[in-house]
Amino acid sequence: MKTTLFASALLVSGFLVWKYSTVKHLPEKEYKTAAPPTVIASPSAADNTRIQVAILLDTSNSMDGLIDQAKSRLWNIINTLTTLKYKGKTPVIEIALYEYGNDGLSPESGYIRQVAPLTTDLDLISEKLFSLRTNGGSEYCGAVINSAVKSLEWGHDEADMKLIYIAGNEPFDQGRVNYSTAAGQALSKSIFINTIYCGDKQEGIATHWKDGADKGQGQYFNIDSDRKVDFIETPYDKRIEAYNERINKTYIAYGAHGESKKNNQVIQDKNARDISSANSVERYVSKSKSVYKNDSWDLVDRAKQDPAVLKSISKSELPKELREKSAAELQTLVAAKSKERDSIQKEIAVLGKQRQKYIDEAMKKSNKTDDLGAAINRSIIQVAATKGYTAEK
Repeated sequence: MKTTLFASALLVSGFLVWKYSTVKHLPEKEYKTAAPPTVIASPSAADNTRIQVAILLDTSNSMDGLIDQAKSRLWNIINTLTTLKYKGKTPVIEIALYEYGNDGLSPESGYIRQVAPLTTDLDLISEKLFSLRTNGGSEYCGAVINSAVKSLEWGHDEADMKLIYIAGNEPFDQGRVNYSTAAGQALSKSIFINTIYCGDKQEGIATHWKDGADKGQGQYFNIDSDRKVDFIETPYDKRIEAYNERINKTYIAYGAHGESKKNNQVIQDKNARDISSANSVERYVSKSKSVYKNDSWDLVDRAKQDPAVLKSISKSELPKELREKSAAELQTLVAAKSKERDSIQKEIAVLGKQRQKYIDEAMKKSNKTDDLGAAINRSIIQVAATKGYTAEK
């Protein structure tokens, strides 16, 4: 693997799984995360349209900057996705994550690993993203695209928006799977491929990254992954942080994995904060949106989908301090927590819009070029417009 002078970074909104004819897979059990005993399926495309984003990240040696940018822009991208509506309805948002080109992965897999399948569990995506580590390897772009196209559970509704973002810095045409063939298979499922070259624009063109986007009817970007993300602090940040502390107290863990999932929520708050305080506020704003739901472990979200659960749930699935509560008492408690959370989320939503307006005005006065997050967000809005989605301000 070569090290390019322009170590670059990338970030997007999605993640994937691989499977292709000439490649042998790592056992599925090695990547699947155990699910709690009570699992609520995501709404189907029949209930809502879907926005599905798969992010394919090169995790070879020179890509530390790329991973850092992805960590820094995850919640910003999610917040852009949450502004989209289709015929007045909020679509289901699913993100998948892949890594490729890492020597720590199996050669039989083509140095490809599904880190997370398409999922609505945003904390899981954050957790997996922050666990990525770089290591030298061979980068096979055609193969990882092919795997994502064939293995992920893509929607079938005509209005579904399906995007792949692949980022890296090696020639796009390496490996046994032809990227043009992989792009054709993607388009047959109405999946658009966007490429992000970490390095010089002309070098990315010469090494087929632009052609990969052209073949996939997507957009080509080049970025400098060594560049640090520009965060803008605003007068609204401290109030949003305070609301986040309150909103975390409205979650009631249930089930065998409830407590660990609740702890992970706090860990992902910290991961975002370790990047910067402004980045953590992006996450807190995401937590005020309807796409941030945790019905598989939080009783408040679960009861919104299925009010009868409060009468039928086993005492053993409740936290110890609630096991002696009657069904009526439990219902009263959950209703109070739900009302409190709704109120906090509305306050954050108002502050979040004021905050974004402040950031937009500050960016207009800046002479700095767009970073990865801005480029990805712009491409999402452009594709959404062609599919009949509208973006709320």
